[in-house]
Amino acid sequence: MKEKLSFLPKLALVLFCLISLTYIAILGQSLLAPLLFSFLMAILLLPVGNFLETRLKFKRSLSTIIAVILMIAVISGIVYFFGKQLSDLWADWPLLKQKANVSYHELQHWISKTFKINTQKQLAYLNDSTEKALATSAAIVATTLATLSSTLLFLGFTLLFTFFILNYRRVLFTFLTSVFKQEHKEKVTEIVNQIQYIIKKYIIGLFLQMLIVTVLMITVLSLLGVKYAVLLGLVAGIFNVVPYLGIFFALLVSCLITFATAGAAKVLLVLVAFIGVHALDGNVLMPLVVGSKVKINALFAFIGIVVGEMIWGISGMFLCIPYLAILKIIFDRVDNLKPWGLLMGEDHKPEKKKRVYRITKRIKFEEKD
Repeated sequence: MKEKLSFLPKLALVLFCLISLTYIAILGQSLLAPLLFSFLMAILLLPVGNFLETRLKFKRSLSTIIAVILMIAVISGIVYFFGKQLSDLWADWPLLKQKANVSYHELQHWISKTFKINTQKQLAYLNDSTEKALATSAAIVATTLATLSSTLLFLGFTLLFTFFILNYRRVLFTFLTSVFKQEHKEKVTEIVNQIQYIIKKYIIGLFLQMLIVTVLMITVLSLLGVKYAVLLGLVAGIFNVVPYLGIFFALLVSCLITFATAGAAKVLLVLVAFIGVHALDGNVLMPLVVGSKVKINALFAFIGIVVGEMIWGISGMFLCIPYLAILKIIFDRVDNLKPWGLLMGEDHKPEKKKRVYRITKRIKFEEKD
């Protein structure tokens, strides 16, 4: 009875803390989302800042400014290249619209022939859907403007937070080591160094994976003769950063554009190309490039993605995996939390122990002989 009473208050406290943290995360999205993203960017830019400060003898503030400027230059280059590809699509918009109209009539004829639904019923359904879409157009425009403003706010906060975290990194490290007792100082230092190492390798591996997937998709789509292969390859590579769900969004966009420009036959080839590249990415690129830096099993990764999307949308989906990795690093090094680290990790097969047992058994058998 005593154990039951001691367990229930503990469970209630844990649930209360989780609900409180989730509520705070939802309320503070405008502040916390760019702050957490800036922490990852600061870890990525830390070697650049250290190199400028130690080798070139720059001051801390100057080295931080140069590192942030380099980050802005890289992001601006990617945005410029992506925008240029979108401008080419916009220039061909009248032709694209005409081809889409032809493809639409072909699809309408196929539906009428296959499912015995006449064109009048199809048009009535489309007109009804169009009226509903127009009725909600004001809400769509308002949502778009709100998304644009929140994106600009997110980028502004990200740049500022990245600068401050890099500039005051030693103050933050001193705070982390000082807030715990002296006997835990060594373990805290080890955890901080391990987080810095693993997250840096993970982000670099993620960018390499994005680059390789982009090049592969551009190459495959160009060989298939798909128009806007560069744009569709960029979409596939960029959205591949969002685990599991990003590739489906990229596939949907690619199939729609291909259907409008080349018809339904080429859509099947694009679908096969996406499946092939995604299979190669999941079974070869991900383990090889990103490696085992983030050993989170698929169950917790998927739960994290869903919870991240519920709380912060797309930014939450992107941030969940690296921060789950940070939690696992902490769990693995704190004795009371090690079971949670094992639960979040991959299943380890005891192959090595079996092999050792066989070798030992064989040696004993030979000694008897």
